[in-house]
Amino acid sequence: MSTDKVQLEIFNNHFNGIVEEMGYVIHRAAYTVFVKETWDFDTSLITKEGEIFCHPRNIGVGNMIGIDMGPAIACIDTYEPGDIIVTNDPKTTQGMCTHMPDIMLFKPLFYEDRLLCFAWCFVHSSDVGGLVPGSISPAAFDRYQEGICIPPTKLYSRGVLNEGLRDLILANCRIPEQNWGDMRALLASLTICERRMGHLVSRYGFDAVDDGIYSLLDYGESRAREILSKIPDGEYDFHDYVEVDYVSPYHVRLNVKLIVAGDSVTLDFSGTDPQVRAALNIPSFGRPNQWLVLAIVNFLRTTDPSLPLNRGILRSTSVKAPPGSVLNPTATAATGVRHTTGYRVADAVLGALSQAVPDAIPAAGAGQVAIVLFSHLDPSTGNYMVSVLQPMQGGSGARPIKDGIDGVNFSAGTLRNVPTESIELEAPVFVTKYMLMDEAAAGQYRGGTGVVLEFKCLASEAIVTARGMDRFKLRPYGRKGAEAGTLGSCILDPGTPKERQISKIEVLKLERGDVVRIYSPGGGGYGEPRDREPAKVLHDVVNSFVTPAAAEEIYGVVLSDGAVDDTRTEAARHRLNEAPRGAEFSFGKERIAYEQVLTPAFQDLVAALLADRPASVRQYARGRLYGMIERDPDILRLSDGDLKSRVQGELERVLSTGAAAVAFT
Repeated sequence: MSTDKVQLEIFNNHFNGIVEEMGYVIHRAAYTVFVKETWDFDTSLITKEGEIFCHPRNIGVGNMIGIDMGPAIACIDTYEPGDIIVTNDPKTTQGMCTHMPDIMLFKPLFYEDRLLCFAWCFVHSSDVGGLVPGSISPAAFDRYQEGICIPPTKLYSRGVLNEGLRDLILANCRIPEQNWGDMRALLASLTICERRMGHLVSRYGFDAVDDGIYSLLDYGESRAREILSKIPDGEYDFHDYVEVDYVSPYHVRLNVKLIVAGDSVTLDFSGTDPQVRAALNIPSFGRPNQWLVLAIVNFLRTTDPSLPLNRGILRSTSVKAPPGSVLNPTATAATGVRHTTGYRVADAVLGALSQAVPDAIPAAGAGQVAIVLFSHLDPSTGNYMVSVLQPMQGGSGARPIKDGIDGVNFSAGTLRNVPTESIELEAPVFVTKYMLMDEAAAGQYRGGTGVVLEFKCLASEAIVTARGMDRFKLRPYGRKGAEAGTLGSCILDPGTPKERQISKIEVLKLERGDVVRIYSPGGGGYGEPRDREPAKVLHDVVNSFVTPAAAEEIYGVVLSDGAVDDTRTEAARHRLNEAPRGAEFSFGKERIAYEQVLTPAFQDLVAALLADRPASVRQYARGRLYGMIERDPDILRLSDGDLKSRVQGELERVLSTGAAAVAFT
C-alpha cells in the first residue's frame, strides 16, 4: 500500500460519494416500481481487472461486493472512450450476472487515452421475456425459459447507440417502454460517474488516483484479515434446506464446512445436494460468488461498520462449490430464483460461524424475499402491464442482545417495501391488509414477526407470480433454547366458501374479485424464554404477539389486571427453571420429523455416492434413493458397510434403467 492513510480515506470518501450519487440518479430516473420504490439496483466502481474497489453503503441492494467482472471484461476485445457494454448472461460472465432479469451496464473510463477503471450498474428488470410475466418461474427447468440472454455486447460504441441491439432487447420483453426507461437511468448514472471521476483525476492526477484504487483494496483486505484473525481456528459444520416442492418432495440440503485458519476462512460446500430442475440454482462457476459469501460480508460489515466496502475484504475468503451442485450448476440450469438459495446459504454459513463466535451471531431470519408480481393486459391498448406489488420479506432472527426486527430480514434489509398508494396507482388491485403478523418466536429475545399482505384483484383477468417463497415447511432456526421461527403460508379467497390453501405461488390466475392473502415467515428467537424480562412479555401481550395464557406457559409471566403479578410470576418461573436448558439450535418439529426418516448420515452417504455421477442424473437418482428409505425405513438399521452396499446397488440399478441410463451413457 503506497498511498498514505489520510489520502486513502479522502479517496475512499470521494469514491463512495460517486457510487452513491450514481444510485440516487437511478432511483430518481427509473421507470419501474421495482427500481424506484423497492431499490433493486446497484452501482460500483471496478478495477481494470474486474474487482469492485468501491460499493455504496446507503442505496441499492448492497450485496454485490462478491462479483468478479473479470470474465465479462475479457469478453470485449477492445475498449474505446464512449463504449458501454450491456449483459445479463450468467454463462459468459461466469456468475457476474446470476439471473436474466439483472440487466447490467459497464463503461470504461479513460483519461488522456489511459484506461483508469470501469463504472458498473444494474437494475432488476421487471420483465425480460420468458415463461411467465415477470420472467421468473420457480418451476422453470432451464435457462432458455427465463428470457432473453445478452452476452457482453457494446450497446454504445464510441458514443453511438447500437439501435439494432436495443430494439432486439426491447422486442423480447413485455414492458419495452419501462425497460428502456430503466436502462436510460443506468446510462445517466454512468455519465455522472465518468464526470465525477474526471473531476477527481483533474484534481489529484491519474497516477495518484490509480494508485489509490489498488491501495484501497489492500487496505480493505488488511482490515478484514484483522477481524477474521480473532475467530478461533477450527472446522465448523452446519446444514440447512431449501424447499423445492415445485419439483420434488425432498428438500435441497445446503451443507457447509467453515474452515478458519489464522486470518483466512474457507467455505467448503461439499456434500451439498445436486442442481435441481427448477430455478433455484446459483451459477457461481466455483467462484466466491456474491451469494456464497453474503454471510461473510455481512459479518465483516457488522463487526466493523467503518470497513471499506470493496472486494479486497474477500481476498481472505475462499470457496469450494462442487460442480453439478445447486451452488455450481451446469451452464444450462435455470437460476431465476437463485436469491432464495442464496439467503439459505447465508443462514447455513452463519449457523457454522455461530459455533465459532457464539455470542455474535443472531438466530435465523425468515430467509426469503418473495417478489409478488401482478400482471394483466391493459384494456385500452392490449399491452402487458407488469407491476411488483411487494417484496415480501419476513422477520429477522433475534439477536444476542435484542429482539429480531419485525417485517425485515437482515440479509435482504436493503430492499424497501412499496407504499400501498403506489401499488394501487400502478396496478388494478385494492390492498385490504398490509401489517405485521400476531405471532413471534419465543425467546429471551423474540424473533421478528412476519408480514401479512392481502389484496383484491380488480382486473377482469390477471396473473400473480411470487418467486422466492420459502420457509413454508421448515422453520428458521432459533438459538440457545429459543423457539424456531414461524412458517409462511398463502390463502386464496379467505373467509369465503371458495377459501383454499395454495401454498407457494408459482403462476396464480385471478379473476375480478379474487382475494389473495400471503403470510411471510418470522425469524427464530434467541435465548431461553424464561429469561425474558417480564416487562417485555407484558409489552408483547399488549401488542398481541403473545396471548396471556402463552405468556404464563412459555415465559412464566403471570398477568393480572393488565400488569405483571410479581409474586405469581416468581413462582411460575421457579417451575420453569426446574426444566433443563434448551439446545444450541432449535429447528422446529417439521425438520426433526424430516431428518428422523432421511437422517443427515444417510444424506451424507447419498451425496458421496452421487458426487462423481453426471450432473444430469443426480437429482433423479437422489429422489429414487430417498424413496427407498421412505418405503423401507428399517434399511437404516443396517451396519454402515451393509447400508453403503445396499444403497450403491440401488444406485447402479437406477442408473442402468430407463431415461437415466440414456443420460448416464
